[in-house]
Amino acid sequence: MNNNTLPFVRPEIVVEPNRNATAEVQRPLSAFESLYRMGWLRKTVILLVLAAIWEVYGRWLDNALLFPSFSETVQAFLSGLASGVLIERAAVSMQTLLVGYGLGILLAGLLTTVAISSRIGNDLLETLTSMFNPLPAIALLPLALIWFGLGTGSIIFVLVHSVLWAVALNTHGGFRAVSNTLRMVGQNYGLRRFSLVKSILIPAAFPSILTGLKVGWAFAWRTLIAAELVFGVSSGSGGLGWYIFENRNQLETANVFSGLFFVIIIGLVVENLIFAQIEKRTIRRWGMQH
Repeated sequence: MNNNTLPFVRPEIVVEPNRNATAEVQRPLSAFESLYRMGWLRKTVILLVLAAIWEVYGRWLDNALLFPSFSETVQAFLSGLASGVLIERAAVSMQTLLVGYGLGILLAGLLTTVAISSRIGNDLLETLTSMFNPLPAIALLPLALIWFGLGTGSIIFVLVHSVLWAVALNTHGGFRAVSNTLRMVGQNYGLRRFSLVKSILIPAAFPSILTGLKVGWAFAWRTLIAAELVFGVSSGSGGLGWYIFENRNQLETANVFSGLFFVIIIGLVVENLIFAQIEKRTIRRWGMQH
């Protein structure tokens, strides 16, 4: 071996960083991006676009008896509010709705508590929901007429049916999704049946419960209007369904649309204010949803 042979040495390459270039860690949002992040603003824009389409189509059709424009509907709506007729009808509808909705939630809570406590209760709930959940509430109107007559009792009966199964299914599904670890923790503290459901299962399954309450509300609201179209006129209960039916008979199409418009407004308020606040104060505060 030649002692004069030196090992190969790789030359080092040193690259000096560019001190003048600074990375942009966080870019400030533009005005459009800031506005776009506001959910209420996006929804408002969607509603305005739909209202504009409604107005354009109504003016193009030029037949108020068939399809009044958005401005004509708003004018009829404001007239109904000023006269107090719409407020009175809505109050009657909401009073009936709250009774039926509350009874449906109460029965759903009892059923799911029994179902989560024993196998027989679980089989009972699964059997009842598979039987009655696919049955439309409107299909029970003839039976309600026979059993309760023309009146509020018939409407409350179909409301309970429309609320009960939606809330029970979602609540039971939420209870079953609760981990066994949480259940055993509650049982180690001596919690049984109702106390276990109240202290452990309801807080852990509240996202599913809230979903059931939303679905039950939507079912109950549209069932109420449909039931009042049948029972409201005959019984004189005077809800929003009666208002719509009465104006349809008088060919006051703008008032019919204003009644439907009020139904939509109440639904939007309940969904985006009441349920949104409940979700904000519970699920999001507890870190169960982002």
